Amino acid sequence: MSSVAIAFVALIGFFLAYKFYAAFLSQKIFDLVPNRITPAHQLKDGIDYVPAKKWVLFGHHFTSIAGAAPIVGPAIAVIWGWLPALLWVVFGSILIGGVHDFGALVVSIRSEGKSIGELTKNLINPRARSLFLLIIFFLLWVVLAVFALIISLLFIQYPQTVLPILVEMVLAAAVGFCFYKTKLGEIAPTAIAVILVFVFCYLGAIYPIKLGATFLGTELFSWITLVLIYSFFAAVLPVWILLQPRDFINAGWLFIGLGLMYAGVLILRPAIVAPAVRLHPAGAPPILPFLFIVIACGAVSGFHSLVSSGTTSKQLNCEQDAKLVGYGAMLGEGVLAVMAILACTAGFPNSAAWMQHYSSWEAAQGLGQKLGAFINGGALFMSACGIPKHFAITLTGVIIISFALTSIDTATRLQRYIITELGDSLGLDVFKNRYLSGALAVLSAYVLCMAKGTGKGGLTLWPLFGTTNQLLAGLALLIITLYLSNKGKPIVYTLAPMIFILAVSLWAMLVNIKQYISGGKWLVAAIGAIILVLAVWLIYEAVGCFRRKRLQVQ
Repeated sequence: MSSVAIAFVALIGFFLAYKFYAAFLSQKIFDLVPNRITPAHQLKDGIDYVPAKKWVLFGHHFTSIAGAAPIVGPAIAVIWGWLPALLWVVFGSILIGGVHDFGALVVSIRSEGKSIGELTKNLINPRARSLFLLIIFFLLWVVLAVFALIISLLFIQYPQTVLPILVEMVLAAAVGFCFYKTKLGEIAPTAIAVILVFVFCYLGAIYPIKLGATFLGTELFSWITLVLIYSFFAAVLPVWILLQPRDFINAGWLFIGLGLMYAGVLILRPAIVAPAVRLHPAGAPPILPFLFIVIACGAVSGFHSLVSSGTTSKQLNCEQDAKLVGYGAMLGEGVLAVMAILACTAGFPNSAAWMQHYSSWEAAQGLGQKLGAFINGGALFMSACGIPKHFAITLTGVIIISFALTSIDTATRLQRYIITELGDSLGLDVFKNRYLSGALAVLSAYVLCMAKGTGKGGLTLWPLFGTTNQLLAGLALLIITLYLSNKGKPIVYTLAPMIFILAVSLWAMLVNIKQYISGGKWLVAAIGAIILVLAVWLIYEAVGCFRRKRLQVQ
């Protein structure tokens, strides 16, 4: 199969979806009004509620939702063949993921920027709110642990990426200052920052940084500690200082990197060396339902609803921008996931090399090695554009780690909000202190990272993350559906995706729990069981609420 044909068909599909389906959702379902005041203006505080220009916010939102997940998921899922992964990414992004992200953003901005969990109180009842907040807490707990592991493993595997990543953080603060404290605008500071990071990628390849044996113990232990310390500061600082500008820089990086990779595909025209369908690879879970779980963020992700309603809705300058930021960013993530599929199926020299790498579920020895398939494949495509292969590997590694950092710092900030909201429901005002709630967020993730049975390169935690993530996506679609029903709007566009995602997620969670118990992984089994009970309880509450409202109408 031609990689060029796959890329062309996927990109055309995403373009048509944005032009027609997103426009339909904007006008007929969510009724976007350009001059309606948004929470960013109504509740402006200079810390969390900060109006942002459309493309700046797009960059922040896109890199926050993208992270490394749309790369990790396809890099694992192609073990079942390229065709199932491709179909799920394309149709999932268009019909489910885009609707989910867009809907969560709109519902939040219509409710003073409240999170999707907080909205449950009014749409269902206060008890349902507490259930939803607990589910979100557990998801973010796993997200923080997974991405701390991923980033740390990549720093160890690709030490040449450390220097440019550190420099990028410093540059982000400088760019944020230029955005909001000077009249330089966004383009020039961002362009200079991207060029400087590019220069330091070259220097990083010459001067790799390795921690080695430190007073903190192993190198992995040390990196996890440092990554979570960074996450704490990113979560408590005003959003304009680090989070927003660094994400905007990362967006520029991603578009440059993706552009080079797609150009490389066009130049090289590599053949897909992986099989189209491979139903029973050694040691792998069944393709149904786990295809829809392993590829989470590349098609639909509950984490996106947290970003949409947690940070993005507090920065949206104009209601009409929700179409680009909400639906458009999800399609951008689909574009990234398609490239991940191409890199992990056409980036190998031949089918024998691919089969050796993907001979079994455990063959690649963890998330770091599976990401290596994308890094090497993406670097191969970049090299076709005249970039030396060793330098292209550094560039690709920096892109992945930068996105993983945007996921972890945004997730920490969101967890800070959730801890505050849970404290509020319990009457504990002390958790309104952002430093305390931020510290609890990173410390709990640290405990999970270090817990026995969650290591092995992060593969143990990934199915739990994927299942919980998709379950949250179904529950977010449930809340959006209730909102549309209350407004008298058609609900089929959110109801059908909701039923599908909830069905496969509950199915996968049951299988996961059984496997964790049989493998003696009691901590992750307990986390999964708690999430399953909370989710079923929340669905029960929502169905009861919906039936009561229908009876009142009759």
